Amino acid sequence: MSAAPSFWVVIPAAGVGSRMRADRPKQYLPLAGRTILEHTLDCFLGHPGLRGLVVSLASDDPWWPSLSCARDPQVRRAEGGAERADSVLNGLRLLGELGARADDWVLVHDAARPNLTPEDLDRLLTALADDPVGGLLAVPVRDTLKRAGPDGRVLETVDRSVIWQAYTPQMFRFGALQAALAGALAERVAITDEASALEWAGQSPRLIEGRADNLKITRPEDLQWLEQRWKS
Repeated sequence: MSAAPSFWVVIPAAGVGSRMRADRPKQYLPLAGRTILEHTLDCFLGHPGLRGLVVSLASDDPWWPSLSCARDPQVRRAEGGAERADSVLNGLRLLGELGARADDWVLVHDAARPNLTPEDLDRLLTALADDPVGGLLAVPVRDTLKRAGPDGRVLETVDRSVIWQAYTPQMFRFGALQAALAGALAERVAITDEASALEWAGQSPRLIEGRADNLKITRPEDLQWLEQRWKS
């Protein structure tokens, strides 16, 4: 098994998280005495393979400067964009200024996914160390899936054996990811995650099975569940 490679990280954090119905973007909501975003950054800070981390933020973000991680020498701030892909691409441009090379690994991780375990991170790094494309953490779906029609009725049952739920981090070479995102945006292709940009570019990212509790906080009940889990 190959040794885990060194890597850069981009955290797109310019969204507002309207489904949380909160007075601030969800990444700044409190969780176990700190913000969600601080816990998310802690998943990477201190890892021996980390070369640098960029957080892409809204230009008028008033919460970031108050966080201690904003003054961490490993962390830099980039301008957020209208969509996730714009924020990631801006983060990649800053990584280029910081010295990232075309064949360096870049991990992109959701700002509101603070429960990534060190074991899952190292599993991803080690499994993809020599992969020609890269890949992402993912989980095979467990429930029966239905395809719905416009009337809200079931059209068919989907074969779940070939369906995975995409998680983050997603790990790709700096040059390939930057080119794929820039090309897809130029063509106005809908990009929902970094893997979809590589897919558009003709690549087949590898799925690395991770833990199902590496959840993205999207609704109030997600935060409540994680709070209770961390207390137990």
